[in-house]
Amino acid sequence: MFKGFYNLTSGMLTQGRKLDVVSNNMSNVATTGFKQDRFTNSTFDQVMWSRVGNKHKEYIDIGEQSYITAPSQMYTDFSQSSFDDTGMPLDFAIEGEGYFAVETDNGRIYTRAGDFMLDDEGYLCIPRRGRVLDVNGNEMLIVTDRIESDGYGGIYTEDGAFLGRLGVYAFEDDEAALEKNEYGQFVTDVEPQMVQPRILHGMLERSNVDLVQQMVDMIASQRLYQNCAQATQLYNGMMSHITADIGRL
Repeated sequence: MFKGFYNLTSGMLTQGRKLDVVSNNMSNVATTGFKQDRFTNSTFDQVMWSRVGNKHKEYIDIGEQSYITAPSQMYTDFSQSSFDDTGMPLDFAIEGEGYFAVETDNGRIYTRAGDFMLDDEGYLCIPRRGRVLDVNGNEMLIVTDRIESDGYGGIYTEDGAFLGRLGVYAFEDDEAALEKNEYGQFVTDVEPQMVQPRILHGMLERSNVDLVQQMVDMIASQRLYQNCAQATQLYNGMMSHITADIGRL
């Protein structure tokens, strides 16, 4: 009798979760190197299949019907975005695969954001996070921002003295290897491999968030959420009448 409540409530919970993802994407539309998240949902029995299915992907029906929608998967879109020419001497962008590595107090993180600075000791860093690593996994001591680059991460003084080479680390499967942290950067326990893509000096990679699409998704989710809430009120009224009538009988 009350299955409708499960349907409608699960719909509200699912759309609420999707709105959280969309709002986080929209708030990071101007964040350098940010990679947007995508959210999918499915019926409850499909979610359970993915949890209990065997290695041959052979599933047994849980029941004859599935009423409840449930969050299925949230995954990150790792596609490369466009670049902004900032002209700043400590800005770098990766053209192609790979990530900059940064050593923090809590371990190593990986990021596409190359808006670096110099700390008090002259090391290349991401402010309040950690120091940038070179191709040998060492922190990069630069000292000055009067630098030149060879287009592949090599950093030189204006006089041509070699200061170091930015390390760029890649993974065979970004989705499987990387987990996004609260800062929009990535952590992993998978060993990366060194790559040497083009590194654009004085440029930054934009966020790959499609603001128009996120707004469309937000409006659609809000309407679905509101429809479920209104239908819940109607269903509640109908159930009240039914139970009252049964009592009189």
